[in-house]
Amino acid sequence: MIGKRIRIERILNRKTGRCVIVPMDHGVSVGPVAGITDMAAAIDEVASGGANAVIEHKGMVGKGHRGYGSDIGLIIHLSASTNLGPDPDHKVLVTTVEKALKLGADAVSVHVNIGSEKEPEMLSQLGIISETCDEWGMPLIAMMYPRGKKITSEHSVDVVKLAARAGAELGADIIKTNYTGDPNTFKEVVDGCPVPVVIAGGPMVETDRELLEMVKNSVDVGGAGVAIGRNIFQAPSPRKTTQAIAGIVHDNIDVEEALNILNGTS
Repeated sequence: MIGKRIRIERILNRKTGRCVIVPMDHGVSVGPVAGITDMAAAIDEVASGGANAVIEHKGMVGKGHRGYGSDIGLIIHLSASTNLGPDPDHKVLVTTVEKALKLGADAVSVHVNIGSEKEPEMLSQLGIISETCDEWGMPLIAMMYPRGKKITSEHSVDVVKLAARAGAELGADIIKTNYTGDPNTFKEVVDGCPVPVVIAGGPMVETDRELLEMVKNSVDVGGAGVAIGRNIFQAPSPRKTTQAIAGIVHDNIDVEEALNILNGTS
């Protein structure tokens, strides 16, 4: 597993064991939304802000990654669906681990919606992809979201910790999932998952403080960082927002210090 260890250190900071990932795979599901219409500019903003990696679909790699500016890790997303499809929660595989290797990826990611009617298919895909990743020494990030008819709250600790553990059980190296809204309950998620857990950003937050407190609370109880998309690339300054979040994740600064970075007062 030397190859996987080498690659994962391009995603997880070897000193902190944490990461700041910025997903930019939204173009398939919702189209060219604000913040990622120009992929080169979007990636440059977060790279200059200190992000460890971005998540992209295979067709976008040549549109902005990399050859200029600061280096940044590349994660290729293997699964997709559109919001116009008959079941947007049904994620299907759209490329392979081997293709990601050819594109120069440092890791791959797969999306699974726990509780979806198509959960069995997505779990099967995750299990098979994890074996292929082991064969090639490729780190695997599993985006594990509780979504379905039986899910009354996507942030409930019981369903979030089940989703996280399921991803680890099937071979993922890093889990991306929802924050439970409370550090004490999120600690249950982290304690129940034997691999690093990063939090998703979810919908746009109302205030910068709300975003930064969520990040701080998650890492303080053992979270491994963030995989936040829209709340970074649609921020007024994605670079400053990334810097502020990276300060919390990697340097353990407090929320006030992070706000000062965001507001340009430090």
